[in-house]
Amino acid sequence: MIGQEKSRGTLIAVVGPSGAGKDSVMGFAASRFANRPDILFVRRAITRPSDAGGEVHESVSAAEFEEMHRCGAFAVSWQAHGLSYGVPREIAAKVASGMIAIVNGSRTALPAFRAAFGEISVVLVTAEPPVLARRLAERGRESEADVLRRLTRQAPEIIAGPDVTVIDNSGRLEVAGNRFVALIERCLSEMHHPA
Repeated sequence: MIGQEKSRGTLIAVVGPSGAGKDSVMGFAASRFANRPDILFVRRAITRPSDAGGEVHESVSAAEFEEMHRCGAFAVSWQAHGLSYGVPREIAAKVASGMIAIVNGSRTALPAFRAAFGEISVVLVTAEPPVLARRLAERGRESEADVLRRLTRQAPEIIAGPDVTVIDNSGRLEVAGNRFVALIERCLSEMHHPA
């Protein structure tokens, strides 16, 4: 119908250093929006065992990932820390149809997210270095040398701009979680009442 065009949704890419608590902040928001069919928390395909801890993901082998990539199964894919990550292709259609899709992304993959989704919202979850070190050590997935390598890795200089919101998660999860919830609510409001 003319004049009844459905508004485009939004992709929110959550990025930040390992140990900043991206999964925790996203989980906090997911529990708040559990009954909202227009808000999707994206499940990524990762070449990591499903029982490795962290986010719920689709565990695939390196060969399966390569085949999925070759067949065009991903809207965005990237490699980091010896693993491959993929965001399902159908997420682009869901965003185009008016949904808000929230995905645990990667700072290095932001150009690919922007190329695949156009305008996006980026949330950079950060924490103070001592907090990052403690959280990485508690996770137990890496050796002390690997943790030190992660902490000294230079972040790409692409984490600034009008589409980037920084959320410090050094303290209580509720503080960072509520800031993220407020950002999602703002995106919902802008979709329903565009300027």
